[in-house]
Amino acid sequence: MTIAKDHVVEIDYKLTNDAGEVLDTSEGAAPLAYLHGHNNIVIGLEKQLEGKTQGDNFKASVAPEEGYGERTDNLVSQVPKAEFESVGELTEGMQLQAQTDQGFQIFTVAKIDGDMVTVDGNHPLAGQTLHFDVTVKSVRAATSEELDHGHVHGEGGHQH
Repeated sequence: MTIAKDHVVEIDYKLTNDAGEVLDTSEGAAPLAYLHGHNNIVIGLEKQLEGKTQGDNFKASVAPEEGYGERTDNLVSQVPKAEFESVGELTEGMQLQAQTDQGFQIFTVAKIDGDMVTVDGNHPLAGQTLHFDVTVKSVRAATSEELDHGHVHGEGGHQH
């Protein structure tokens, strides 16, 4: 079966940056299962998976605009440390969820300088070219329930 919209795909992958450092991998874990054509993975990788079949192995490079986007300076801001009293002890690198005009957003504590905290709303991989080494493990038609919910159910997917 060929990968196309509304198919459940399982892949093994290794994600590296330009320096060859491993950023993420499915090695030692179950394959990643996703619903093709439903924005479950970065669009650049999804485009390169289109038309592949079980057993295909390939390398894919994904530019920032089709990965996690370019870094945006207006997503970095300084906030008084007092705004975080309910959080407890803040540490650099800590991730926090906040309600914004666009809904919930994840921020990373980039720097703590006295009474000010620099928070960054960019995805940690924003601005980076993503390099994937992928093996397609399986491809199947999605169930009507998976299509209704927009994600994979069962092993490797969402459990209800």
